[in-house]
Amino acid sequence: MSIAIVWFRRDLRLRDNPALQAAIEAGHTIVPAYIHAPQEEGAWAPGAASDAWLHHSLQQLDAQLRALGSALVVRSGDSMAQLQALIAESGAEAVYWNRKYEPATQPRDAAIKRGLREQGVQVESHNGYLLFEPWELATLQGGPYKVFTPFWRNALTRWRLPALSDAPGSLNAIALPGLPLQALGLQPRLGWDGGFWEHWQPGEAGAQEALEVFAEGALNGYREQRDLPDRTGTSLLSPHLHFGEIAPWRIAHTLEAMRSAGRDADIDGYIRQLGWREFSWHLLHHFPQTSDSNLNPRFERFAWEPAQPALLEAWQQGRTGIPIIDAGMRELWATGYMHNRVRMLVGSFLCKHMRMHWQHGARWFWDTLVDADLANNSMGWQWIAGTGADAAPYFRVFNPVTQAQKFDPQARYISRWVPELAALPLKARFAPWQFPQLLAEHAPSYPTQPLVDLAQGRDAALAAYQRCR
Repeated sequence: MSIAIVWFRRDLRLRDNPALQAAIEAGHTIVPAYIHAPQEEGAWAPGAASDAWLHHSLQQLDAQLRALGSALVVRSGDSMAQLQALIAESGAEAVYWNRKYEPATQPRDAAIKRGLREQGVQVESHNGYLLFEPWELATLQGGPYKVFTPFWRNALTRWRLPALSDAPGSLNAIALPGLPLQALGLQPRLGWDGGFWEHWQPGEAGAQEALEVFAEGALNGYREQRDLPDRTGTSLLSPHLHFGEIAPWRIAHTLEAMRSAGRDADIDGYIRQLGWREFSWHLLHHFPQTSDSNLNPRFERFAWEPAQPALLEAWQQGRTGIPIIDAGMRELWATGYMHNRVRMLVGSFLCKHMRMHWQHGARWFWDTLVDADLANNSMGWQWIAGTGADAAPYFRVFNPVTQAQKFDPQARYISRWVPELAALPLKARFAPWQFPQLLAEHAPSYPTQPLVDLAQGRDAALAAYQRCR
């Protein structure tokens, strides 16, 4: 009887799991293991919202394994040391895992693979996270892409979805002692995440349900409605993708099977968003410094404003006096999520009107988003700030008032997350400081002026940009 450890990481599912499938097909008895080692993530150990989701996702994975007569073996500490301990305890002769692609984890995994093989252990790693490996696509000159459109055009010429695979109906596994999940300390001590679970169902079953809800609902009209924050116009699959509770190719297979003349544009529009996810990992692989530094070196000369804790805190807590910005930041705190259009607006306001370095925003999102993903987070903030690949130019400064009027025309999103403004007339909910008497009468606790004057902030940002060109 041969024994193999299947090391679960960012692939918390049983279906479409290449590492698990390979170990089973090789005839191994399985030791399903999770090793908690946030210290090995470098400067980007998971934030509080990610930890909270991870607790629930591991709980669901363990329940799935127990239904098959197995259980998830949870350990904590140095990954290599814990794998060696598991090998010694079980007599395992092989270790299987699905690859991770962060700058800190890639060299760690390479060292573990090399070390275990030197000890005579069979090691296999697989792609369980992406449609394309980050190094798989290259320009005609053989280098990495910095612009999305040619990257995606190349990707579509190589479009071959992996076959789907079902979860095992049974699992020949070995039981080993492990830690209780509570010992990992993943749940926020103050119960800050309590409201999250009204909106989310972590785990593989929750991911599948979210896909079905999207396919039957928001997919219809996706291209037109994905920018409207007052409705469910997006898939809400991003946290499930981040934790590997669903494979991107299962999503693509599901949507491809629904193609019709009336749905092609919406399906293509969503699959293109999966392409942006691929592009972000391509960028982080080839430019690993971009989680911390500007991709565009010109912005090393940019005159960012020194961080002012009071102003930054007002932005974080949704007290800027600009309703669409405050609505987004409050949605984030309450649900661990923010609509993508609003992410662009709050980011633009921070980096341009407030002229604070995008790293302040990236760090806050990292700690508060349930879909916090190093590649997407880094690319997104650099895109907003104008410092990254294929970025919105810095001189493109979103006006949050006109953006709110365009994408939240009835102010439903604003009224939901900034309820003290709901009693104001519609026109006053977009820029309440322009209606001081109404504001004083109906929302006396709301800021009477924006944190930054929009016109002055825009002019100062453009002047700073001109100086660094």
